[in-house]
Amino acid sequence: MRPPRFHWLALGCVGATAAVMWVTESGVADAADRFVFHLVNSVPDGGYRPLWVMQLLGVLGAPMAVAIAAFLTRRRRLAAGMLLLAPTKLLVEYDILKVLVDHERPGTVVPGAILRDVPAAGLAFPSGHAIIVFGMATLLSPYLDSRWRVGLFGAAVAAAVARVYLGAHTPLDVLGGATAGIALGALLNLVVGVPAPRPATTGRTDPRRKTLTGSGRRWHGSGEPKKGNRA
Repeated sequence: MRPPRFHWLALGCVGATAAVMWVTESGVADAADRFVFHLVNSVPDGGYRPLWVMQLLGVLGAPMAVAIAAFLTRRRRLAAGMLLLAPTKLLVEYDILKVLVDHERPGTVVPGAILRDVPAAGLAFPSGHAIIVFGMATLLSPYLDSRWRVGLFGAAVAAAVARVYLGAHTPLDVLGGATAGIALGALLNLVVGVPAPRPATTGRTDPRRKTLTGSGRRWHGSGEPKKGNRA
């Protein structure tokens, strides 16, 4: 099935991505962008190892790993969506967004940026890691209950913040990547389809046996009356 909510989600996030592109390209929020960047980037080096590991959720091979797991568990539509995520991400990132938005990496344009094993130069908008993690989270969301969805998107946010901490991107870069990733995930869910939601389970009585009390008789599922004890 193809729920209408994914149409609206894709449309809304395409619009949000366009808005972030304009803000980034125009420079109207550069001061705020750099202020938040320094807040995150200046966190002590004790956070390096866990945040470096967290950002690995956004590597290009992550959707492939999830696709294999989905295929082995017979989630064929999820596997197809994950396999399509990597090439569509590359197309959107390099042939559209980086062409339209000229935004250099913090190592080039942000004075005092701390770089932790990331490139100092090159185009930074959008964050490719953010596209991947938010795209995967959106693709996985129809298969999970609400608690798992919250945890999944929380992990996506942590991975995106890790890219700012490492000095690879400013907040606008990861915000644009996040909205683009959600839009991609929603569009791919529309392309491959998602499973129908399971019906809510309610308490049911055993249909094989029901007891009616009246006039000293008990009626059982077999339809035969049995006399009860009389006082």
